[in-house]
Amino acid sequence: MEKLTKIAACLAGLVILIAVATGCHEREQAKVGETEYLEEITIKQLQQGYREGKFTVAQVVNDYLTRIEELDKNGPVLNSIIAINPEAIRIAQELDSELAAGKSRGPLHGIPVILKDNIESKDSMPTTAGAVVLKNSYVWRDSHVAKKLREAGAVIIAKANLSEWANFRASLSSSGWSGVGGQTRNPYDTERNPCGSSSGSGVAVAANLCAFAIGTETNGSIVCPSNNNGIVGLKPTVGLISRTGIIPISFTQDTPGPMARTVEDVAVCLGIMVGVDSTDAKTLNPDAVFYSDYSKFLKRDGLKGKRIGLLTNVSGFHFKVDTLMKQSVDAMKQAGAEVVAIDFPVSREVDNASFEVLLYEFKDGLNRYFASLGESARVKNISELIKFNLNDSVELMYFDQQLLEMAQSKGDLNSPEYKKNLEMMQTGMRKQGIDRIMNEYKLDALVAPTGSPAWKTDLVDGDHFLGGSSSYAAIAGYPSISVPMGFIDGLPVNISFIGKAWSEAELLSIAYSYEQATHQRKKPMLE
Repeated sequence: MEKLTKIAACLAGLVILIAVATGCHEREQAKVGETEYLEEITIKQLQQGYREGKFTVAQVVNDYLTRIEELDKNGPVLNSIIAINPEAIRIAQELDSELAAGKSRGPLHGIPVILKDNIESKDSMPTTAGAVVLKNSYVWRDSHVAKKLREAGAVIIAKANLSEWANFRASLSSSGWSGVGGQTRNPYDTERNPCGSSSGSGVAVAANLCAFAIGTETNGSIVCPSNNNGIVGLKPTVGLISRTGIIPISFTQDTPGPMARTVEDVAVCLGIMVGVDSTDAKTLNPDAVFYSDYSKFLKRDGLKGKRIGLLTNVSGFHFKVDTLMKQSVDAMKQAGAEVVAIDFPVSREVDNASFEVLLYEFKDGLNRYFASLGESARVKNISELIKFNLNDSVELMYFDQQLLEMAQSKGDLNSPEYKKNLEMMQTGMRKQGIDRIMNEYKLDALVAPTGSPAWKTDLVDGDHFLGGSSSYAAIAGYPSISVPMGFIDGLPVNISFIGKAWSEAELLSIAYSYEQATHQRKKPMLE
């Protein structure tokens, strides 16, 4: 019997290895035309469909995987997915069994989600950050975010491509490019860029390849792909959601966040992921405000009586964006808000201090991450990573690794220079920045365009950013939410609402009211 048990275990292991190697999964083959019911479907509608027996979790997961196969890898070749979860159908079937037994884990039971591939999950998929050095890094552990989602019944169906190392590697880059996954493409125009670093997450949501996705942001990496792909993205206050199990850039600025097609879906997802984690000190802040249900704050009249500060200095980079902002301001006023014009630029000193902090913290965080991989790590520190890349045929094909080299040259986190810059950036963007401005003008939120229409992808000269507003919330570690604002020549652009620390409930209320007053989300026309 013992011998048979060992043989069975070996065979099971072989099956897992084959599944991992081939990305295979037992599922029915379907056509994209048969999956149209998933286009723009919401979490609430999926849950209702399960209750009424219109479809099963396994069917929904199967059909999302069909859409990935036909629209992401074939068809327009969006290339937003870096790995498929070979266990997704099995997990879906287990969740169907729970529903049949009258059990539900909550509002995300049976809801398919895609994780950015710098977020660990114990499914049979590597966690790579898009880097060749990690392309076979199977961690067999869940990040805190993945654990929370899994406990709530969400089905992790895939990992999303991203800008390699979350876009903190080179002197210039093409957002959405990684050594492992190649170039992600914009679903509204595949010659244009999806923005990054949560590029694959943004594209997957926009193209209806999942119900929602999880991205991460250090500065712009949730809100910019939300802008370029016409979806809703929330960058929370740093510490609202744990970063444990996420490949880091910055202890001070990093945060995961939900990306979806509606504000309501973002709110539902947010409540599942928030909370204290003893392994992430930022979540232990005594001032933190956590809610298990953010959807209760969504009100159509959420703009009524609000004072909104319009950042007039975040303008002029594109006249058509300025036109849409004027229309948005009018819509907010019609919804009962008072809009106050404010000139509040990000100072060069604060911006430079933030960059220095990122370099120090990237070195420290990445070295710690490699150490957490134990003997399986191909490199032990950032110095070995730099050497690895020099000898790789893909990594330096288009872009250099200047930021890696700059980070390696820094000292540790006890450095006086690090501490001075940390204090400068936080005081400048918090106490003397957002807090001061909002208190002085008695504001409920700040507002600005998220960015410009998507630029053409360029592997020679890199990204062509025209302007944006992500640095305010990013450097402060405060929340912002990006919502569809309209289209310019067929390309989406978004508006961002920014608030004080722990003001997610207020921002969601404002964003929902704006969304319901304007209804600017439109799906891409994929063929």
